[in-house]
Amino acid sequence: MFGRSATALPELCASLAEAVIRLDTKASTKSYRAIVDRLPEADQGELSEALPPLVPALEQVALGNGALLATLVAGLIEQGADPLPVLPVLVDRVSTGLELAAQFGVLSDKLGGPATAPTSAEEYKDLRERLIRAAPQAGLSVEEAGEIAQAWFTVNDWIPSLLLPLQQKAARQALPARDRLTAAAASMTTHAEDAAWLFGLLEVLDDEPLLVLHRPTSRAYDLTVSGVSDNFQLHTLLAATLIGDESRGLLPGTRPEPAWIAAATDGDLMPADGIRGQFYLADASGETIWNEGRLADIPLLGDHRVIVLDPPPYERSWNLGRAYPLMKPEVVLNRILPADEATQWASRVSPAS
Repeated sequence: MFGRSATALPELCASLAEAVIRLDTKASTKSYRAIVDRLPEADQGELSEALPPLVPALEQVALGNGALLATLVAGLIEQGADPLPVLPVLVDRVSTGLELAAQFGVLSDKLGGPATAPTSAEEYKDLRERLIRAAPQAGLSVEEAGEIAQAWFTVNDWIPSLLLPLQQKAARQALPARDRLTAAAASMTTHAEDAAWLFGLLEVLDDEPLLVLHRPTSRAYDLTVSGVSDNFQLHTLLAATLIGDESRGLLPGTRPEPAWIAAATDGDLMPADGIRGQFYLADASGETIWNEGRLADIPLLGDHRVIVLDPPPYERSWNLGRAYPLMKPEVVLNRILPADEATQWASRVSPAS
């Protein structure tokens, strides 16, 4: 018999999807275990072919029953599968789950006490009875109340299926319904543990023009930035990119240590002795750019976000080089501006406040 073995990932994932759709727990477990066993032998092509057969199951599985499937998808992506075929369904399911979960406050006051995720049939029955009583008081149907409660307790289990792909630039650029997902994640950042991490990835900018002015030397630099999670990371990468040979127009100073640069790119996240800042950062209006913020928070001046570098008024250090271990940052120096252009930009910015 010719053709690929039925033990290859695409066929195993198709079998899993069919079992999930027909609610066959025994067959689902068998297929899931076979997939896990096959994973170490699969190359990137086989991994990528394994995701599309899972789409029907991702679309149809109940939110409360889909955690294992979502975890599997995240695992396949982490191993090297192309996430683009499953992005639309993941965005839809996660957005819907977050939107429903955000309505749980309407129910919580009507449930007659704290609600916790059921761990047994008896606890599920008790929560179901409480929902039936609370739904009319909250202006909801019993079905709506059930969906909201299910989402509240389970949507966090789905979020990692997006945390993995959104650390890839191609996935961020191809992401559908970004505004909907961003609003949904923002509504749950204080309630679902992983919602804040998801929101942070959705705030990451790619191919973003950045104009950097160094006030002490009156030099200016045109850069393009992608995949930077926060201004701690940006601070290190700016120093790594701009401090160097002054005869070539770069900045004076001591370059970040290799361990700091590695922590901000693709090495160990936390250097043994921490990371020290090289600059004080301000925006074009003179306001401090805090390291805790993001590139997206820096206001535009024309079509560029502008950062003004001054000497640091005090020493500042931090421990973590980057927030997302798998996200590869890009800080590209396009050109060093000639003196007249640098002076023109400098005339448009305010002194540091």
